[in-house]
Amino acid sequence: MNFPLYIAKRYVRSKSTQNAVNIINFITFLVIVIGSAALFIVLSAFAGLKTFSLSFTESFDPQLKALPVAGKTFTLSPEQEERLQSVNGLAFYSKEIEEKVSLEHRGKNHIAYIKGVDSNYTKVTGVDSKLYIGDWTLNESQVVSGLGIANILGVTINQYRSPMQIYAFKPGKGSISQQSISSLYNQLPMVIGGVYAVEADLDNKYVFADLRLTQALLEKDSLSISGINFKMDEGVEPSAVRDEIQTILGDGVQLKNRQQLNSTLYKMLNTENVATYLIFTLVLIIALFNVVGAIIMMILDKQQNSKTLYSLGTTIKELRRIYFVQGILVTGFGGLIGVLLGVLIVWSQLAFSWLKITATLAYPVKFEFINIVIVLATILVLGIIASKIASSRINKKLVDL
Repeated sequence: MNFPLYIAKRYVRSKSTQNAVNIINFITFLVIVIGSAALFIVLSAFAGLKTFSLSFTESFDPQLKALPVAGKTFTLSPEQEERLQSVNGLAFYSKEIEEKVSLEHRGKNHIAYIKGVDSNYTKVTGVDSKLYIGDWTLNESQVVSGLGIANILGVTINQYRSPMQIYAFKPGKGSISQQSISSLYNQLPMVIGGVYAVEADLDNKYVFADLRLTQALLEKDSLSISGINFKMDEGVEPSAVRDEIQTILGDGVQLKNRQQLNSTLYKMLNTENVATYLIFTLVLIIALFNVVGAIIMMILDKQQNSKTLYSLGTTIKELRRIYFVQGILVTGFGGLIGVLLGVLIVWSQLAFSWLKITATLAYPVKFEFINIVIVLATILVLGIIASKIASSRINKKLVDL
């Protein structure tokens, strides 16, 4: 057996004759356990919050979306549609057109976006699963709006006697002063058939309507669209069909996946995750100064043993290695127990939802194996540094008889 490892294991298991040293060693071990458990729990909590936050965008954003490189719209020809239908791995696609409009109901006004979509839209996104009231009905007289829009305008579903008015500016050129106000926009009375609720910004932003009706409101032809939403077959990644779709649509159209569509949100969540990790790592660095102190106390407590070993032929390098290995064993076992404790707490939250944000919403956490690796690697690296610093205090002067 490796001699320094054998002695280090004996030192870890044995108790000191001085009670103060035992207390310091216990506190050091406890700090490592609590610190590693806390780091794992926080990383799991942020992973859960990230998944929870991105679940909102998944209701609106498809796996892959085609957008114009320049301008607001592009043209999709029947020939291109036929080629899209033959793409292997592509399950559904849905056309849409989007434009800013003014909404009015009984003297209350709100600026929002009308999004005209076809019947495939609910197959490529999950927006219909977010309905708060009513149903997903888009036709010549009904639309679906966000909860925020409905609250701002004071409108509810199925108000046929007092429909919501949608105003869209007509496309064209020329001076506004030369035209009458009524000739500047198209007006469309619509009844809200359903109301969705996702989060505040999206709830205040969109009114969903039938694609053909919206194209007519905006005075666009049936081939003009502002986007195409794609959904892949089960198990097919968007990257597998991206190049083929790009070839069909041409250079005037760009393709973006879900992460690219929400790049700001992804960057914010990743930055928060890294910042939290660094903050807790700093706490661990401060806590692991206890390891340095505990090893130095152990060196002083075992000074007579070190002198004996030195007299028997043990070199200074081997003595340093004994206490270095002891420090790694303490931090390693402490980190492992802390991670197991953190896994148990995260699992209990997933299984029993004992911590809640609201009466019906449990605090989101997510178990990821990579977090175990991150915590153990962090603890071991910091433990190695702390042990190296402490074990370097062993010198010839300390063991001279």
